[in-house]
Amino acid sequence: MGTPLGDFIRAKRDSIQPQSLGLPDRGRRRSPGLRRQDLASWADISVEYLTRIEQGRDRNPSPTVVNALADALRLDHSERNHLRYLAKITGDECAVHIRPVPPSRRVRPTVLDTLRLLEPGIAIVANRLGDVLAHTSSFRLVTGGTGLLDPAHPNLNRYVFTDPRARAFFVDWDDVADEQTFDLWQAPSLENLEWLTGELSPIAGSEFTHRLKRHVVPRRGILRLNHPAGHQLRLRRETLELPAEAQQLVVFLPADDQTAEVVDQLQRQSHGRLRSIS
Repeated sequence: MGTPLGDFIRAKRDSIQPQSLGLPDRGRRRSPGLRRQDLASWADISVEYLTRIEQGRDRNPSPTVVNALADALRLDHSERNHLRYLAKITGDECAVHIRPVPPSRRVRPTVLDTLRLLEPGIAIVANRLGDVLAHTSSFRLVTGGTGLLDPAHPNLNRYVFTDPRARAFFVDWDDVADEQTFDLWQAPSLENLEWLTGELSPIAGSEFTHRLKRHVVPRRGILRLNHPAGHQLRLRRETLELPAEAQQLVVFLPADDQTAEVVDQLQRQSHGRLRSIS
């Protein structure tokens, strides 16, 4: 049985063209990317040891080995942080039995007060599992008619992977899907991650599980939305971490004048109040 750490290393190895590292082209091979032998040589470890890590038979590589693999794979800053995080949780999986549990949905009162101060801006409080825990009235205006906020407990991952309307709403659906699955690895706890993936995998299918194992570090560019009224919105995102609760305050800012005008028009047409979802 594989591990998140092994999956990530294997995915990155498969994505690297040997020529980009100055290695010779060895012709057609059954597997794409960099050979295990080449990566092991660059990281100064044995092929057997690398195989054990990738296959999940060794779940506790030392920090020195993890850093050597990061160097050999030419990982950028975000990817290095992700590799170290996966090494940590892979080791934790060996130490404890994971009992899947849902995360707390409580939002600290002072965070809700902060959200109110952001009205009439577009903002939400969410966790890494994609639960939308609270939002401003303008967020409801921007997402109105898309189905995102229809459930009693809205969740971005469920919406993206199980609601057909999501593919029409998110112009760059593939990028959003990569972002959502990547963020799951930063779930409040392993128990929470197991809870959501265990619930979502059977209904979301391979589209979800394949992305979850790819570990693509998202670039998080402009978020483009097709509003049901016929407008396309372009939004920049500013994310403020709330580490004590493992939550995030995300503010969506118009990326151009046209988007700002559409949002202003939506706000004039409907005046709402903050809604906190518990």
